[in-house]
Amino acid sequence: MTTTTETAVSGASPADTARPGEKPAMTRRETLEAMSGILLGMFVALLATSVVSSSLPRIVSELNGSGSSYTWVVTATLLTTTITTPIWGKLADMTNRKLLIQLALVVAVLSSAAAGLSQNVGELILFRAFQGVGAGGLTALGTVLIADIVSPRERGKYMGLMGGVMAVSMVGGPILGGTLTDSIGWRWDFFVGLPIAIVAIAVLQKTLHLPKRTKGDSRIDYWGAALISVGVALLLLWVTFAGSNFDWVSWQTFAMVGGAVVALVAAILVEKHEGTDAIIPLHLFKNSTFVLAVVASIAVGVAMFGASVFLSQYIQIAKGKTPTQSGLLTIPMVVGVFLASLVIGNLIARTGRYKWFMVTGGVLLTVGLLLMGTIDYRTSFVTLSVYLFVIGVGTGMLMQNLVLAVQNTLDVHEIGSGTASVAFFRTLGGAIGVSVLGAVLNTRVTSSIADGLTKLGITMPGGSGGTLPEIDKLPAPVATVVEKAYGDGVAEIFLIAAPLALVAAIACVFLKEIPLGTKSGVELLQEGADAAGERSATEAEHRAELDTAMSVVAPTSSEEPDERRVSATRA
Repeated sequence: MTTTTETAVSGASPADTARPGEKPAMTRRETLEAMSGILLGMFVALLATSVVSSSLPRIVSELNGSGSSYTWVVTATLLTTTITTPIWGKLADMTNRKLLIQLALVVAVLSSAAAGLSQNVGELILFRAFQGVGAGGLTALGTVLIADIVSPRERGKYMGLMGGVMAVSMVGGPILGGTLTDSIGWRWDFFVGLPIAIVAIAVLQKTLHLPKRTKGDSRIDYWGAALISVGVALLLLWVTFAGSNFDWVSWQTFAMVGGAVVALVAAILVEKHEGTDAIIPLHLFKNSTFVLAVVASIAVGVAMFGASVFLSQYIQIAKGKTPTQSGLLTIPMVVGVFLASLVIGNLIARTGRYKWFMVTGGVLLTVGLLLMGTIDYRTSFVTLSVYLFVIGVGTGMLMQNLVLAVQNTLDVHEIGSGTASVAFFRTLGGAIGVSVLGAVLNTRVTSSIADGLTKLGITMPGGSGGTLPEIDKLPAPVATVVEKAYGDGVAEIFLIAAPLALVAAIACVFLKEIPLGTKSGVELLQEGADAAGERSATEAEHRAELDTAMSVVAPTSSEEPDERRVSATRA
């Protein structure tokens, strides 16, 4: 089977280098055509999420939501993404991946549109949760499909393209969302993805051509999925409400944490019993690369999702900027992601080395988070831009390459579940990070505002249930107190996230760098099918030879004794 790497070295076309009787590898043009649909689908999904990020403070405020409501608008999406990602991954190993990604795209965008019709924060949280179901599918399937059509050695540069798409959607989304919110209203943020989604589905239908997969005897582990869902949900609910709705040491804490532990232990026992049918196959944890990538992914999820999601609160409340300006001010971080993904992806494809790029990314992410821990409400935007650029570069060097390292060690039949498992732990870390850091931020902000107002001689109702403030509607002295509280509070959660990024860097140090494979998932599946066909042909040939031998030994006369007839039959 000819590989894209071999083709690039020789300068010949895949058709010229393929041996007689073999199907040539995909040309670069064919690969890019297939990638176009995948990347467009990813773009729509990311846009549907990022387009509201700069507008969320205003959306939650206008719907009379609280600080914890803001956290849950984000957490609900991360929670359902976390829960459903491994299920989508398992389905990807069992059935039509092209149909699955189209279905995930429909769910994500229609749920986003429904969120735009929300009349209160509860409805918004509900529809954002449904949006997370679609996002879970796109998170799992996008990278799996790239593994289908591109070899690990070449995958770095295509992962760079995915990083570019992420960058464009992350930059364009907040800017577009902020502009729509400031001009015609925030509800249009949720509708903007619909026409693009229709185009994405059509492009996927036309350009993505995958061989038919055998269904096999695999099945979905519903019990495992349900138990994991219950365990994760209880932990997140506890982290979100403990300290505000009830004490950290209380019967509610005991019930939630105890229930979560019981559910997760039961999930492990179920997964062990299910074996290869498990949602998260436990034998994957015998793979050291997988284990270290999971540790790093959890740390990255907590550090990135947990800290960056509150950046818009800092810019709009601590700095008093509009949603449009908030979107524009995230550009440095996204440019960092884009450049790192593209440049490092091409270097990995050229050199075949990836480990130390990932270690460097982990270090840069840690440094960037530490720098963001020094900000306050007076920090200049130039300084803030430099810090965010460093975080973006670290993220671009680390996140997608963790998936690449794992995919390079997995059997082709486990790419779906293995890739989805890494994404599961990354989004789990993100969901926990948002909940924990959101609780820390709410507590710190509430305390700081109360202290500041007391010094001004003002009594004002506070607490975690207070709505997010609109700075432009506050008296100047009160606005300063609120700005300082949010500036200090957001800086604190970046400092908390920094050690977790360091954990990711250390995990990457211990990764064993395995030479990148030179065959795509489709090629490996074809090789497996060819090998099975050869075995079948060999077995048929042996049966034919045996039949011939039997015809020679078998008696031609009906007068031979029964003993010889029986002996010949046995032979």
